[in-house]
Amino acid sequence: MPKLVRLYITNVAIGFALSLVFVAGLLWLNVADLQRLVFGSSMGWLAGVMMVMFNGIVFAGVQFAIAVMRMAEDDKGPKGGTRAPVVRMEPVRAEAQAVTRRR
Repeated sequence: MPKLVRLYITNVAIGFALSLVFVAGLLWLNVADLQRLVFGSSMGWLAGVMMVMFNGIVFAGVQFAIAVMRMAEDDKGPKGGTRAPVVRMEPVRAEAQAVTRRR
């Protein structure tokens, strides 16, 4: 299996695990009275599955984005750029020809 595919699958699994923990925390702490809404209904399990799935999609995307951004190569060279040349502001004479119009 290619390394990128393995990286993606691993981070998606981590994202969905975080989603499961997040939704369990929401239900355990009874945020916005979700515990009563989910456990008090006959179709509450569907709401729980939807919360895990939708949060899992978001968390998996963020987890993979963080993993990809951390793969950037570290620059070993000097940091801070190079000095810009010193520019002196001096007026320059420019001649212009006047245009005369006849009416």
